[in-house]
Amino acid sequence: MKQFKESYKILIICLYGFVISATTSCNGGKPKIANWSDDLTSGTINISADESFKPIIDSQIKVFMSQYPKAVIIPHYKSEAECLKDLLNDSIRMVIVTRGLSEDEVNSLKDTIGFKPAFGRIASDAIAVIVNNKAKDSLFTMSDIRSFMKGISGYKLTPVLDGKTATSTIRFMVDSVLKGEKLSPDIAGADSSVGVINYVAKNENAIGFVGVSWIGNPEDKDQLAFLTNVRVASIEARGESGKFIKPYQANIATKRYPMVRGLYYILKENYSGLGRGFTNFIEGEKGQLIFQRAYLVPSKMDFSVRDAQISEE
Repeated sequence: MKQFKESYKILIICLYGFVISATTSCNGGKPKIANWSDDLTSGTINISADESFKPIIDSQIKVFMSQYPKAVIIPHYKSEAECLKDLLNDSIRMVIVTRGLSEDEVNSLKDTIGFKPAFGRIASDAIAVIVNNKAKDSLFTMSDIRSFMKGISGYKLTPVLDGKTATSTIRFMVDSVLKGEKLSPDIAGADSSVGVINYVAKNENAIGFVGVSWIGNPEDKDQLAFLTNVRVASIEARGESGKFIKPYQANIATKRYPMVRGLYYILKENYSGLGRGFTNFIEGEKGQLIFQRAYLVPSKMDFSVRDAQISEE
């Protein structure tokens, strides 16, 4: 598997090494970002979004466009690194990924496009662990997860991730689980999150890692179909030795589940365009309720957690 650092190195080159060519290719040394015939509720824009979040982004776009019939949002689902490269693509107005921008990246983009891009956290999700229905093991500690990523696990399970380049899941595993150590070259790479689910469904000795938005909504018929072929494993709760939990919404909100990550928008608009209109929607009540109903945790609205007895089975 191609390591994610190689792709992020390419990203850094794009953001810094290509600034000169990007700026000099447009009139007045600045690219044409703001000359568009759209407003907050009408027009057409293209956005790039992390493929890990396709189900929930599709839902957001569907509801937004039903509310504003003159608006057309065209999503392009890619790995996180490819989405971030699209920040230098004039045809892409907005990206949705699992991290914001560093100060250096903000300043570099300001030099390129002539203004600072806006970004912010809109929700939280988790990386779910899935196993084949015939698998004997479905309880794992974070030590087990690290050993899978290093290729030194005593389990006879082949890990499979949602890509072969710099996806957000790979970045999370390297940055947050392995703390910068390299992934094992023996890890299998599917071409998408659906590919991970299908791989695990067909291979009894496979263990997969996908965003919870693909398998966490029991009201989604497609996700229920996925769960007839695989089952969600339980991971030892953060700070609770011997207590194994699943990536349920409450466990994400309280961060008891140990593999929680954020979801961010990054917007390239210096006027009140359709990108800003869509951002306002997903940060507003309706958009945040869509995240909540998809069993992610909204970042812009209150989320109450009450004590209750639930089964983690």
